[in-house]
Amino acid sequence: MTSGSMTLMEVEALARTAHEGQTDKAGRPYGEHLAAVAEGVRVRGGSAEQQAAAWLHDAIEDDALTPDWLESADLPQPVKDMVLALTKRPGEPVEAYTARILATPGALLVKEADLAHNADPARLSALDGPTRDRLSAKYAYVRSLLGLTAP
Repeated sequence: MTSGSMTLMEVEALARTAHEGQTDKAGRPYGEHLAAVAEGVRVRGGSAEQQAAAWLHDAIEDDALTPDWLESADLPQPVKDMVLALTKRPGEPVEAYTARILATPGALLVKEADLAHNADPARLSALDGPTRDRLSAKYAYVRSLLGLTAP
C-alpha cells in the first residue's frame, strides 16, 4: 500500500480487534472468515489494497467500525472505495449492491473471495438444512449478477 498508510499487518490487527467477539452463522470466530477472504484475494493475485479491503469488507456492515472511522482512516482511497462498495446498505436491493461492486475498481475480486468462502461446503455443512439452502441460493444469485461462474 502507499507510503504513510497503514500496513497490511496493521489493517489485519485492527480488523481482528474490531470484530473481536463476533461469530459467523456457524458460530466460528469472525476473524477466521476475514482471514480466509484476505487469503482468497491473495491467492487470486489481488493487490495489498484489495487484501486490506478484504480484512475490512464487513467492518461497517457489522458495526465493527463506523463510516466516520473509515473516512478518516490512514488508508489509500481505493481501499476505502472498495470497503464502501462491499458494504450492504439496509434495505438495498441486491442488484444495486452488485452494480456498485462492479463499478468499483478492485471490489469484484474481494467479493469473489468472500463468496467462495461463504459457499465453502465445509462451512455450509455446519448450518441447518433450510439455512444452508437459503444461503446457497443467495450466493449463487449474487455470483450470477456479478458474472462469476465457478464457486
